[in-house]
Amino acid sequence: MERTTCTLIYYLRKTRIDKEGKAPIYVRLTVNGRRAEVCARARILPRYWNQSRGKAVENNREGREINRLLEAISFNIAQTRRTLEAEGKEITATGIMDRYLGKDLPERHTLMEVFREHNKRCRALIGIDFTASTIQRYESLMRITGEFLLKEYGSEDLYLDELPVHLVEDYEFYMKTERRCVHNTVMKNLKNFKKIIRIAQSNGWVPKDPFHGKHIHMEPVDRPFLEKQEFLSMLHKEISIPRLAQVRDIFCFCCLTGLAFTDVQQLKAEHLVADIHGKIWIRKARQKTKNMCNIPLLDEAQKIIDRYRDHPYCQTHGVLLPVCSNQKMNSYLKELADICGIPKNLSTHCARHTFATLTLASGATIDNVAKMLGHANVNMTRRYAKVLDSSIMRDMEVVAENMAL
Repeated sequence: MERTTCTLIYYLRKTRIDKEGKAPIYVRLTVNGRRAEVCARARILPRYWNQSRGKAVENNREGREINRLLEAISFNIAQTRRTLEAEGKEITATGIMDRYLGKDLPERHTLMEVFREHNKRCRALIGIDFTASTIQRYESLMRITGEFLLKEYGSEDLYLDELPVHLVEDYEFYMKTERRCVHNTVMKNLKNFKKIIRIAQSNGWVPKDPFHGKHIHMEPVDRPFLEKQEFLSMLHKEISIPRLAQVRDIFCFCCLTGLAFTDVQQLKAEHLVADIHGKIWIRKARQKTKNMCNIPLLDEAQKIIDRYRDHPYCQTHGVLLPVCSNQKMNSYLKELADICGIPKNLSTHCARHTFATLTLASGATIDNVAKMLGHANVNMTRRYAKVLDSSIMRDMEVVAENMAL
């Protein structure tokens, strides 16, 4: 094997003297006759430099500090050479210097860097793959993540190759204690956070999966819905306050069609299609899943659309209904429930549960309800629909009649 010769010297580059008269000190590494040079990031007056010994004159404090710096550089370069030899790499002047300077090491990425890039891409897809509310959730989660990292680890960001082993456990504990989040909110946040980690993993930036062994599970939630009489009471209630009358109409339209809030918000004339019998259907892909909804348009739902045909908002935005923000809708629904005497905590999502429950109770099959809701399978539909006492009584009357035979 050919022997490797390696020499290291320090010299002044006097062609680059600054205004103070100081020249930069350079490191020259020679391996088998080939050189590589780099600045030592130190300057000195030429009269305090010993050219023959390649070091500073030590008759002053500055000279002694510079020599300690040069000794450290020599030690680190020698250590770098030994590391490369242990890795079986070819020993060259350029190779040693590149490793010493960190140029040949993989580019490091941080957690918040991936988060920011993810949110940037999502923002560009608003109205295509994502809704504005989805982006707001990710922006909020990114802010919470930065606050968590600062409190728990003293930094607003972490290198992905240095993520703590208990990162996910610490984050879950932080959300439950510091932010007082309920279980399902914590699980939703972890699910979205996991997406960021998976992006980093797919790029090979995370050596160990912080979610390994972590099971994200949601606790069942008993969402309220309107029974038939409650729905009819709201639908036909005389309401003198225009904003509440409008919110009532939008909510009842959702109860009559099963459409999610964002889908009603985006509903346009092009989504109303007549079949060969002249019946009008709503045919629209869900914003959330892209699954197609096929919903017959009931007369009461058609009346609501007709009511707002000339509404300025609908004319300006090219939509069928003047839907306000989800936050305002949910706030106004609380007032509406009080006016209608309905002792339930209503939200826009309650309308889909109401639709699923009332259509099943009226005799529709679960497969047809799933198709109208845009569910990929009936398992999701079962979570939406509730079994009413009236349905149980109707079935038991059939059982009693059959047993009597």
